Amino acid sequence: MAGGTATYNPMKVLIYIIMMCEGPLRSGNATTNPACRLQIIKALEEYEYIQEGDIMIGGVMSLSLYGFRQLETNLLVCYSTDLRNYRYFMDFLFVIEEINNNPALLSNLTLGYHIYDSCGFEQKAVRSVLQILSGTREPVPNYSCVGKRNIAGFIGDLKSRTTIPVAQILNLYGYSQISYGATDPSLSDRAAFPYFFRTVQSDHHHYFALSKLLKYFGWNWVGIITSDDDSGEKERELLTRYFSAHGICVEFTIKIMEINENYVNQTALYEQIIDESSANIIILCGTANIAFSINLLSLTDRLSQKTLILTSKWESFTHVLEYCYKIFHRSLISSQHFIYPVSMYRFWQFAASRHPSNYPEDTLLKDIFMFYFCMPSNYTLHSFHANLYPVQLHNCSGEERLTDIEDFNTTYHSPSVYLAVFTMFRGLQSLLSKQTAERTGISYRHQLHRYLKNVTFTDTENKTLYFDKDGEFVTQYEIQNVFLDDNKPLVLNPVGMYTPWAQPDQNLHITSELIRWKISDNKIPKSQCSENCSPGYRKAPAPSVHSCCYSCVQCSEGEISNVTDSEKCLRCPAIEWTNEWRNQCIAKTEDFLLHDTDAIAVVLSSLAVSLFVLTLFMLGVFITYQDTPIVRANNRSLSFLLLVSIKLSFLSVFLFLGRPVDITCMLRIITFGITFSIAVSSLLAKTIMVCVAFKATKPGSSWRKWLGVKLSNSVVLFCSSIQIIICMTWLAISPPFQELDIHTSPGTIIIQCNEGSAIGFYSVIGYMGLLAAVSFVLAFLARSLPDSFNEAKYITFSMLLFCSVWITMIPAYLSTKGKNTVCVEIFAILTSSAGLLACIFLPKCYIILFRPEINVKSHVFGKNM
Repeated sequence: MAGGTATYNPMKVLIYIIMMCEGPLRSGNATTNPACRLQIIKALEEYEYIQEGDIMIGGVMSLSLYGFRQLETNLLVCYSTDLRNYRYFMDFLFVIEEINNNPALLSNLTLGYHIYDSCGFEQKAVRSVLQILSGTREPVPNYSCVGKRNIAGFIGDLKSRTTIPVAQILNLYGYSQISYGATDPSLSDRAAFPYFFRTVQSDHHHYFALSKLLKYFGWNWVGIITSDDDSGEKERELLTRYFSAHGICVEFTIKIMEINENYVNQTALYEQIIDESSANIIILCGTANIAFSINLLSLTDRLSQKTLILTSKWESFTHVLEYCYKIFHRSLISSQHFIYPVSMYRFWQFAASRHPSNYPEDTLLKDIFMFYFCMPSNYTLHSFHANLYPVQLHNCSGEERLTDIEDFNTTYHSPSVYLAVFTMFRGLQSLLSKQTAERTGISYRHQLHRYLKNVTFTDTENKTLYFDKDGEFVTQYEIQNVFLDDNKPLVLNPVGMYTPWAQPDQNLHITSELIRWKISDNKIPKSQCSENCSPGYRKAPAPSVHSCCYSCVQCSEGEISNVTDSEKCLRCPAIEWTNEWRNQCIAKTEDFLLHDTDAIAVVLSSLAVSLFVLTLFMLGVFITYQDTPIVRANNRSLSFLLLVSIKLSFLSVFLFLGRPVDITCMLRIITFGITFSIAVSSLLAKTIMVCVAFKATKPGSSWRKWLGVKLSNSVVLFCSSIQIIICMTWLAISPPFQELDIHTSPGTIIIQCNEGSAIGFYSVIGYMGLLAAVSFVLAFLARSLPDSFNEAKYITFSMLLFCSVWITMIPAYLSTKGKNTVCVEIFAILTSSAGLLACIFLPKCYIILFRPEINVKSHVFGKNM
C-alpha cells in the first residue's frame, strides 16, 4: 500500500514463482526438482555479463527499456536499448575495475560480478535473480550449482516494479540489495525489507518536494495524469495525500489505459475532461514508458497549452520526452541531484576504451555502435530489437568511441549506480576489517547489511552521504526546465534546488527568471480554483467538494488578516483596532476632550474664562463699593464668599479639559462639589438672614440677637463641612480614577473618569441638590417681603435655574460617553454658575454702576419694606 506499511508474506513470493513454472511441483521441494523452469519468462536473447572474483556482486539491471511477451513463441523480447541505462552499466563496471586495480583496498581479494538485464519486466527480473543464485541458465529456486561462489549482495534494479519482487526473494535468503532507482515507498518498511537499501529517496520525499514547488508558485488547483496500473494508483494516492496536506486540490485524474477497441472513446473522454478543466498545471505520475507517451500524443492539442510537472523517473526516459516534444516542451521536471564522489576523468578514459572490437561478447555495445555509427543511411530499422539488424559493423571506421555520442556525454547523469557499488564495497571493507575467521569460510550475505547501515563518505562538494533509518540516501532535488524542439537534443536547464536538510522556509530555492513558460508573454501560469484573497479578507468555503474553491469575505471589525489566502481573521489586541483595509492592527483613537483641538472645548474654555473675568470684575466692583448701602444691605461678607466660590467654579472647568488622570479625576467632582456647596450655602445663609432681618424689625422681637455675621458664617461653615466630609469619605473608600473604555465605541479608547463609588458621586450631587432645594423653599416663602430690602425673589429664581440645570444634567450625564459626558458636566457648571452670577449680582452691579442715585440708604431702607 502506498504510504502505508507493506505486509510481507513469504508465501506470496513462493506462489508467484510456482505460477511461473512449467507445471505443478512434484513431491519434495524445488531444491530437488529441476523440472521447475520459468518457461514463460525465457528471453529471446539473454544479456548476461559475468566476471569471476573472490567476492561476487550480483546485478539485476534494466539495460533494455522494455520487455514484452510474444504469444506465438512464449518468449520475452527485450528491445530499445537506452544509452543512459548502458551508462549505468558502465558505472558498475568502472567501480569494479577501480577497486580491483588497487589490491590493497580489499586485502588482495578481487571483486567479481554477475549481471543480467531485467528488461524492465517483473518476470524477467525474477528469472535473472534466480539465475544468479542458481548459477544455471535455467534457474531453479532454492538450488545452486556454484556452491563455492561467494555472493555478497545485489545491485538493482532501476524500476520499482522489478525491484520489489527481487527484494522479496533476496529477503528470504538474507542478501543485501542496493537499488539505484526504485522509489516505491513500501520498500522503506524495514520490517518487510531489512536487507534493502537504495541510493535514491522514496516517493515520500519526492512528493513532499513537489508539493513545496507547487506552493511556491501558488498552484493549488492541478490535474493528474497517471498510468492505469498498480504503480499509477499508488503514486496517485500518495500525491493526493501530500497535496491535501499542503492545501493543493486535484481537479481531475486521468488514468491512461492501454490502446484497445475503446481507445477512441477513451481519448474523447480525456479531451473533454481537459477542455472543461480550469487547471493549467498537470502532474504526470505512474509508469513512464512508450505506451504511456503514445496515449499522451493523442492529447497533444490539449496538453501543449498546459504546464506539465514530471516526476523524477521521467528523467530516465529522455527518448520519450523527445518523442513527445510538443507536450513536454517548457515543462518542469524534479529529479534527485547527486555529485560524483570522485573525479570523472578516469571514467571517461574507461568509457572511451569500451569498443566492440575489445569486447566482442557485448552484444548491447555492438547494437549501440551500429545504431549511432555504423548503420547505412538508407537502412530501415527493424522493429523491436537492434540485435536483429542484418547489418554488420563493417561500416564503422574503428575510431568511434562511446564518449563521442552526445547522448552519452550528457550534462548531468545520476551517479546512483556508482554510489550503490561503491557503498557495497565500503560495507565489505568494514566487514573484512572486523572478520577474524578464515576468509575462505566467510559468508557475507547475513552480515553485510549491518555494515552498510554505517557507511558514510563525502562527495566532491564535501557533503556527507549516508543511509538514513529507512535505508535511503538523503539527497537534494533539482528542478529543471525542459527544452525540446523538433530535431534538437533534449536540454534540461537547472532552475532551482530543494534541500531537505535546510530550514523549512529556506529549503526551496527557485530562480524564476530562468524558467521559460508556455505562455506567450512568459508569465508564470496561474492554476487556482479561486482568486487569492488579499490581506484584509479571509477564505469562505464555497459550495464545492474542494477546499481550494472559496469566496473572499472581508474581515469583521476588530479583526485582520495580514497574509494572502488567510483561513481566518485574527482579532486585534484590546487596545488596537483595524485600519481601513483591515490588514493591520493600529492603535485605537483616544477619545477625550482636548482644550486646544476640539472646537467645543475651545468654546467652553473661552466661555469659562470670560465668565471668570466677569466674576472677577463684579468682585472688584463689590470691593470698591463695599461701603455703599446696597452692598452692606445684602451681607457683603456672604457676597464676597459667593463671588469667590462662583469664580472657583468657573476655574474648575479646566480640570475637565485634557487627558484624564487619577488626580484630575479626583479633583474634578470634589472641586465643583465643594465650591457649589459653599455657593449654595451662602445663598441659604442670605435667605436665612433675610428672614431673620424681617423678623427682627418688629418691636420687641427676640430675633435681633441673631443678626450679625455669626449666624451666616455658621450656616455656611456647617453646610459646607457636611459636603467636605462626604467628599473625604468618598476619596478614602473608593476614589474616582482614570478608566479606559475599549468596548463602547469600536476603534476608540474612551479615556474617562470612573466615579469609583456611585454612592459617593450621587451623595455629593444629592447633598448639593438638597441645599439648593432648601434654599429655594426658604427663598420662595420669603419672596413677599418688601422689595427694597429683599433679594429673596432673586435667590428663588437662581435656585430654580440651578435645580433645573442639575436635574436635567443627570439623565444627560448617564446617556453620554467620553468627551460628550465631560461637555455635559462643563455645561452644567457654567450654566448654573452663570445663573447664580446673573440673578444675584448683575442687578446690584447695574444699580452700583448705572443707577448710583438709588444706591442710597433712604431708598434701600425705605418704607417699601
